[in-house]
Amino acid sequence: MRIKPATNQKTRIGLVQQASRDGSQSNLAPCADLCQRAAKADCSLVLLPELHNGDYFCQTEDTARFDGAEPVPGPTTERLGRVAAEFGVVIVGSVFERRGAGVYHNTAVVLDSDGSLAGVYRKMHIPDDPGFYEKFYFTPGDLGFQPVDTRVGRLGVLVCWDQWFPEAARLMALAGAEVLLYPTAIGWDPQDDEAEQQRQLDAWITVQRGHAIANGIPLAACNRVGFEAAPGAGPVREDPKAAPNAEPGLLFWGNSFVCGPQGEWLARATAHDETLLIADLDLGRSEQVRRIWPFLRDRRIDAYGDLLRRWRD
Repeated sequence: MRIKPATNQKTRIGLVQQASRDGSQSNLAPCADLCQRAAKADCSLVLLPELHNGDYFCQTEDTARFDGAEPVPGPTTERLGRVAAEFGVVIVGSVFERRGAGVYHNTAVVLDSDGSLAGVYRKMHIPDDPGFYEKFYFTPGDLGFQPVDTRVGRLGVLVCWDQWFPEAARLMALAGAEVLLYPTAIGWDPQDDEAEQQRQLDAWITVQRGHAIANGIPLAACNRVGFEAAPGAGPVREDPKAAPNAEPGLLFWGNSFVCGPQGEWLARATAHDETLLIADLDLGRSEQVRRIWPFLRDRRIDAYGDLLRRWRD
């Protein structure tokens, strides 16, 4: 069946794929500069990577790292809010949030085009794997899967590990999200061979394109790049391709991308290069796609009760 042209709801999105500068909380200024560059390229929406202000500190468990957390609203939202207001752009950023004494979150923040804090999303799924010891740092989110309304539309913001769970994407879609956005920090163990690395990357891309298809909405995932040595193993390398297999750390695989509601490619970055990836979204196209692929219509909500169980014994 041919898809008829959709109502024009065009939005240009910019994804900031970047590397950590020196392992400290030093990246906010470059992030702000790239948001300005995106706005000057006529982007009305900018997506930053997960925990973009510095290095990915969750490779080890270190209580001193809690000193780098900040409140929301706080310095990051204030800085990004000024950029958003000056250039009239919506910015989705990421904060290591200090909510209270001993309570910290991995939090996405949405600054509307007037600079106001339109909403937040606290990461719901928290990993605990070698190199990704996030449960030590982050309390699971308690705001649920609620999209954020902005000038450019209703944004379904999720964070990194959330991207593996179809339930999260579906609940955002059912709440009216017009696009799924994933700030991300994911990479390879450099000691894995090339075939294993390729399998992991393919799985990451495939599952997210599946979310776009299953829900009939576009999706953007913004990852970081570069090699970050495990704390105590040496400095962050300037050349992300130079990490030897024997050195412990994470090689963030980039590949930030944007796809449409049928999973079609709209833009994709490389594995190693810092870039501002730009794509044009047509949010009105989702209506037409859902009319010919009515997955939401045909859901058997009367038969899905067991999804609320941990396991079917």
